[in-house]
Amino acid sequence: MERIVAAAGVAVVVILTFAACGGQPGSADTETADFRIGVVLDVGGRGDKSFNDLAYDGLVLIAEEYGGYIADDLLQVSFGNTVELKYLEPREGGQDRERLLRVLAEDGFDLLFGVGFAFIDALPRVAADFPDTHFALIDGYIPDLDADSNITCIAFAEHEGSFVVGALAGMLIEDMGEGRVGFIGAMDIPLIHRFHGGFAAGAMYANPALRDSGMIIGRYIGQDPTAFHDPRSAERIATDLYSQDVRIVYHAAGESGAGVFEAAYDARRWAMGVDFDQGRVYQSANTAQERAIGERIVTSMLKRVDIAVHRLSSQFIDAGGFLAGGCVNFGLDNGGVGYAVNEYNRDMIEPYIERLEELRARVAAGEITVPASHTGIPEWLADTF
Repeated sequence: MERIVAAAGVAVVVILTFAACGGQPGSADTETADFRIGVVLDVGGRGDKSFNDLAYDGLVLIAEEYGGYIADDLLQVSFGNTVELKYLEPREGGQDRERLLRVLAEDGFDLLFGVGFAFIDALPRVAADFPDTHFALIDGYIPDLDADSNITCIAFAEHEGSFVVGALAGMLIEDMGEGRVGFIGAMDIPLIHRFHGGFAAGAMYANPALRDSGMIIGRYIGQDPTAFHDPRSAERIATDLYSQDVRIVYHAAGESGAGVFEAAYDARRWAMGVDFDQGRVYQSANTAQERAIGERIVTSMLKRVDIAVHRLSSQFIDAGGFLAGGCVNFGLDNGGVGYAVNEYNRDMIEPYIERLEELRARVAAGEITVPASHTGIPEWLADTF
């Protein structure tokens, strides 16, 4: 316990920072661009310290690698004119997602990404009207696609990454000698159930004491997308969990996760972030309050949207403007999901990394099966132990 408390000033994740990119503003002549790649972000836009920022980072990687630029970008990212890159941000609520996709398609962009499962209906409609444009849906599944389709779905094995951070939570609880773990999801939907199920399974796998009923408590914020943008409700739920002897709470709640972190700080307990290296974001913030909150973030489950945007864009460019349709999965085996280790949290989790890496490798190799929902935990326990 003393070792864990002494390591409180640490946190996690890998953020790409490109504020000092070379070159001039994205004012290059689009006539000279060999490829044009666009992204329509999800609600929250740039600065969300999550999916949207990661998608932007993927664009920066493409600009740097292929000599491109991001048009109309405040950071003036420009490495040449070979690839024109552009992102658009939806209005609050995201009702204009489809319109923004159409704007870019009508403007002649070759490859378009829709960031987030909320594009599940809009993107196929637009793709049907623009058969010569290729579309990629991040974090959503569209059935009946084949290699000739002009849509590629990008799925993430959230349950696999959540299993690893759940295992870390279980190991920490074991060393603390007592306590429960908790999970807070935004919407009570299958996508978020994947985080819940993987986390619970990982905690139980690493710590047999957590297999008893009531040792892992899960809660959900709401039933509609506003649940991803409700930090006050998340804070209330987390505060309640911490009052029930929960020592570590893992969230899959988007912007609402900020409330979980504040509750962890107030209760002097621990939290785990998601998607982005949220601990490192807080620890490197300008205010002392944010840095103090960051000290309570053990790690984050990384969902590498930046890698997905970069990898598919690279394949498209390298193939001369072709990308196979269908679905692509990003999991532990190809670096699509993982957990954050950095200068802030390394001391705290270093004693567990060897075991975590062993579990990561076994899941990636298929030696450990991870349930895709918390509802499958009883069957998983019976089959595993």
